[in-house]
Amino acid sequence: MTHAELTATIRNLKDLRNLAEQLQAEITAAEDAIKAEMTAQEADEISIFDEVAGYAHKIRWTTYTASRLDGAALKKALPEIAAQFTKTTTARRFSIA
Repeated sequence: MTHAELTATIRNLKDLRNLAEQLQAEITAAEDAIKAEMTAQEADEISIFDEVAGYAHKIRWTTYTASRLDGAALKKALPEIAAQFTKTTTARRFSIA
């Protein structure tokens, strides 16, 4: 790859990342609008028939409970145990400034 091609590829990647951020913001706004309507209807699930597509969209916004290990609390309370079960990994990070 020539210097000019690499520069063009970097510029294109930056443009694509900006577009992805804009799209994510639009997605979040659309999701928030749907969630607001579901909250107004006091519904965890709604079905909306799409006349253009010819089928119903079923939307669910449900609450769930998850249990996760609190690593910081474990390290504070039992540092030896935490160290015994700590796994170190190596990875590479790709970034463009």
